[in-house]
Amino acid sequence: MGTKKLEGEIRREQIVKAALELLGTRSVGELSMADIARRVGLVPSAIYRHFDGREAILDAIVDLIDRRLKASLEAVGQQPGRVFDKLRALLMRHVQFVRENHALPRIVFSDEMVSRNPARRARVYQVIEAYLVGVGELVRQGQAAGEIRTDLDPKTVAMLFLGIVQPGAVLWHLSDGQFDIARHAKGAWRQFRQSLAAEKG
Repeated sequence: MGTKKLEGEIRREQIVKAALELLGTRSVGELSMADIARRVGLVPSAIYRHFDGREAILDAIVDLIDRRLKASLEAVGQQPGRVFDKLRALLMRHVQFVRENHALPRIVFSDEMVSRNPARRARVYQVIEAYLVGVGELVRQGQAAGEIRTDLDPKTVAMLFLGIVQPGAVLWHLSDGQFDIARHAKGAWRQFRQSLAAEKG
């Protein structure tokens, strides 16, 4: 990869992360190219060398979320050990991702972000659906290994898994970080695990 291309990708990543940080404290409608440029330390015109405009940056944020979720699935899938350990590791990675990005609840549920942009709404749905498929595959592995009850539907279990994070993420966001999402996730995990565990013969 050429030096200029690498530098361009690094700059794009910086711009996307700056937009994410700004969205943690303001609505999507209040996000401006000037504010993003100021955050990165550029003049606004320099942003347009990497993105056509604000909508392109919002699309890139969705792509970043997709990459992070897929990377988490890949990382836990490669680690040795029991499936329950992998699922717990995935849960805590998801929680950490939320804690690092105050904007995530706003991005997922904002009318300005998704409802007014059918293509982006479809993309966000695709990202979440792919994540659920990955979690469901871990559940199937756990069933095959005799760890998880075989009478459970993997897709439903994956939805319940996501349900540990999303309400906590919303409360964490609404409380400006006061709600302890990590503590919530750890407590919910214990009950979630107990409900899934196969009975020992």
